[in-house]
Amino acid sequence: MSRRAGLDQLSVVEAAAHLIDEEGIEHLSLGRLAERLGVRTPSLYNHVAGLPGLKHELVLYSLRDLQTRILHAIAGKSKGEAILALADAYRGYARIAPGRYLLTQQAPDPDDQEWQEMGGQLVQLIQRILVPYQLKEEDAIHAIRGLRSLVHGFITLEVNGGFGMPIDREASFHWLITMFIVSLEGSNKL
Repeated sequence: MSRRAGLDQLSVVEAAAHLIDEEGIEHLSLGRLAERLGVRTPSLYNHVAGLPGLKHELVLYSLRDLQTRILHAIAGKSKGEAILALADAYRGYARIAPGRYLLTQQAPDPDDQEWQEMGGQLVQLIQRILVPYQLKEEDAIHAIRGLRSLVHGFITLEVNGGFGMPIDREASFHWLITMFIVSLEGSNKL
């Protein structure tokens, strides 16, 4: 195979992102990716530091992508409307980019400064949405964890066919997030 013109780190990472969305992260290999790109495996080392380097770049790419989508979704919104938009953006991302979505759910490697920074930016984004609720710092962390757990739990059950009843899942998801928002609005009264 000849070297494909226009191949760079971004195109390699994007191809890997599409591969994991279609086949799952467990099927990612440099050989499989090289085949998809029409190059020989050693060519990929010009753009990524092996499979570990590729996975690192995929995590960063996915976190940036998710953050961009959330920022777009919450633009001009506040309080409950922003929380619902964020939850919908997370769920939408899981639908269109299931492999990348799973990468965004991992806690950052404590030794990886870039990953720590990107993961921290996402948490800070959620914290900013929660500011109007005037939560104490520890309560804000509980709220962030709670929201992520609700959304991820729903996504996991939905993807795995866990909702067999003939009730609209969209309505159920919005009901769940609305109950979370109601609990936040009542948290200052506790």
